[in-house]
Amino acid sequence: MSQRSHRAFRLFWAGDAANQFGSAVQDVALPLVAATALAASPARMGLLAAAGTAAFLVVGLPAGALVDRVRKRPLMAWTTTARAALLLTVPVAWWLDALTFTHLVLVALGAGVLTVFFDVASQSFLPALVPRAELPAANGRLTSVQQVARLLGRPGSGVLAQAAGSANAVLGVVAAYASSALLLRAVDPQERVPERSGRRLWTEIGEGLRFVLRHRLVLPTVLCTATCNFFHGAYSAVSVLFMVRDLALPEGAVGLLLAVGGAGGALAGATSGWFVRIGQVRLIWVSMLCTQPAWLLVPLAEPGWKLSLLVVGLLVTSVGTVLYNVAQVSLRQALCPDHLLGRMNASVRCIVWGAMPLGALTGGLLAESLGVRGALWVAAAGLSSGVLWVLGSPLRRMRDVPSITTVEGHG
Repeated sequence: MSQRSHRAFRLFWAGDAANQFGSAVQDVALPLVAATALAASPARMGLLAAAGTAAFLVVGLPAGALVDRVRKRPLMAWTTTARAALLLTVPVAWWLDALTFTHLVLVALGAGVLTVFFDVASQSFLPALVPRAELPAANGRLTSVQQVARLLGRPGSGVLAQAAGSANAVLGVVAAYASSALLLRAVDPQERVPERSGRRLWTEIGEGLRFVLRHRLVLPTVLCTATCNFFHGAYSAVSVLFMVRDLALPEGAVGLLLAVGGAGGALAGATSGWFVRIGQVRLIWVSMLCTQPAWLLVPLAEPGWKLSLLVVGLLVTSVGTVLYNVAQVSLRQALCPDHLLGRMNASVRCIVWGAMPLGALTGGLLAESLGVRGALWVAAAGLSSGVLWVLGSPLRRMRDVPSITTVEGHG
């Protein structure tokens, strides 16, 4: 990698870290606003959680085709700027005594649409910055810093909410997104403008979707991730309620506990290069099989010493999730032809992130009927089972990533 490419990657890395910090604060701040300032019910908490990821299901597929038609770096900068402006309306509405639950849901929906375009562009942009052979290392660095950002952002959000009010904590999101946009605008990878294909949008969308659904190595990871995301959506919908009402924790402690996952993720991202030595493909299923059953510790948490069960569960599962993500994202990037990257990433995101709002709605409804702890038991069981998709696939018998030419006849 040239010195200029190194500088471009460092700026991209920093911009992505600021973006992840903003997302971490947002993930805690908006539910806290709903749970404390607006006294939302479990069903409404599920609706808010679903609103944040519903865009992946609704606009995920066309987003990929559109991203493949434009330069990625300017798109990332503009979508981040727009998210900052949108989130700013929350504290402004609070100051004017005009904040409603409907406003909060609309902000989550709008931010989700912008996040779809940012995330698809980001994953498709990385192969333009680093050689394919360096993708696992680059993804490991990105993931490590992302997890550190989340480690700082989640407790920071709780502290801000406790000190200044949950609505005012959203200002931390605005500042982070604005910083990210400035850093991304400074990236200069000499990115070329993609050539116009002249084909219809839905024809291009279908090409990316067929690649994902017909690829014997990509599809199992997509099904595994979608299953885990569905049940993680259910967990996320009720986790803040569980901590605030069942465990009687203050806002600052909620943010601190949610940061535990970031600590495990940061450790996993920083050491992912070492773990990849067992084989990049092998790491996909080993990381999940050895860590995800720890989700079953979470519903056992109680006030007092049993709170440690929640800590251990979040720490262990986050380590496995990050190692899995580094391995499976690098696998997809290595196997996909350049001209399909945007549509491939969008197709994957549509499926795996589209499962989250469905899971969040399910989690809210389960909490209404089974109680919050009952909903957590269902989520924990589902999260532990996702690995079965990759254990029953050809990935189980592979060690490292094959070349595109080796598997293109099966794609």
